[in-house]
Amino acid sequence: MSEDIYPLSEKKPESVVTPRGLKLADMTLTAVMKGEVTAADIAITPETLRLQAKIAESAGRDRLAQNLERAAELATIPQDIVMSTYELLRPGRSESSQALRRRAEELRLKFKASLIASFLEEAADAYDARGLFSKRY
Repeated sequence: MSEDIYPLSEKKPESVVTPRGLKLADMTLTAVMKGEVTAADIAITPETLRLQAKIAESAGRDRLAQNLERAAELATIPQDIVMSTYELLRPGRSESSQALRRRAEELRLKFKASLIASFLEEAADAYDARGLFSKRY
């Protein structure tokens, strides 16, 4: 599969669409100068990340594919929640695994981000096992 569509921009450009619906062909310097392309058009979409995951998987890069699938979930989550989740994952920032588990549940229910939720639950288990929840900051 990866040979059929990789690189996407050359072999399947119609499949790459910005969050506002622009196609790659619409992303020109002229369009930027006219204000037709905005900062929102630079962001990658979950669909494009999932296509990249399929390419990675077909190339035997399973871990990369998993990371791209998780990134697809993160692409729809508000930035402030992503950043506060990152902060929760930093050792010594939380007193117990409960904060990570609560965030996992929120992401699973509110944003349908089951892969990220599972990742946070795995992190909570690992941090518990290694004693990384003693609040330092």
